[in-house]
Amino acid sequence: MHSATFLLLIIPAVRSFLRSLFSAPAPAAWRAYSLTPAQAARHAQWVAERVYRNWLGPYFKAYHLHRGGAGGPRGLRAEPLREKGREGALLFYHESIGPVNFRHLYEHVGEQVVALGYHRACADESTSRHQNFNEHTFKQLFKPPPVDCPKSGRCDQRYGLIMLDLVSLNSQPLFLRLAANPVMEPGFTPAEPFEELLREVFDQPFPTAAEQAQRLRYTRL
Repeated sequence: MHSATFLLLIIPAVRSFLRSLFSAPAPAAWRAYSLTPAQAARHAQWVAERVYRNWLGPYFKAYHLHRGGAGGPRGLRAEPLREKGREGALLFYHESIGPVNFRHLYEHVGEQVVALGYHRACADESTSRHQNFNEHTFKQLFKPPPVDCPKSGRCDQRYGLIMLDLVSLNSQPLFLRLAANPVMEPGFTPAEPFEELLREVFDQPFPTAAEQAQRLRYTRL
């Protein structure tokens, strides 16, 4: 799909989505989701072929370019998410990735968080139907392991609670959102910086020519 066609299709839905943020939508019905055995096998192959290298390192670079004021309109777009009580990053979909690869990337980022020692507390999805568009969200919540810090004796919260979302409008991916909510209650260690979490998950080598070519293989989940 050409860039101009993509923008014509997605911009009206995005505008409606942004307007809906200031209204009071009906509560979404959440349900658990999981990959089917066939999907899990294809995803495992996607990981084994290191297709994720096409985007993890480039998104990490785009995020820091944006923070430094050097982000441009071309290529991948990543921006800090700063809200009361949490920090995070928005990784915006680019048509060069393709919806299937973007979904694989979402699953792999979650796997990377688990590899840091976190427990996946839930993996849910929901669809909200609005007047002009349908919003679909995949959501994962991760909790740190219940261990104490050897120095302070307090519960080591690592980066805090971690949330990972994939938001789509009318079946078109919009962004991934990775965010950390520090626990502010007594008895917990101070949370480690979100920037360190982002580095742990995304700071990976750029793809080889073979890994770049593999991304074209995946046209279905």
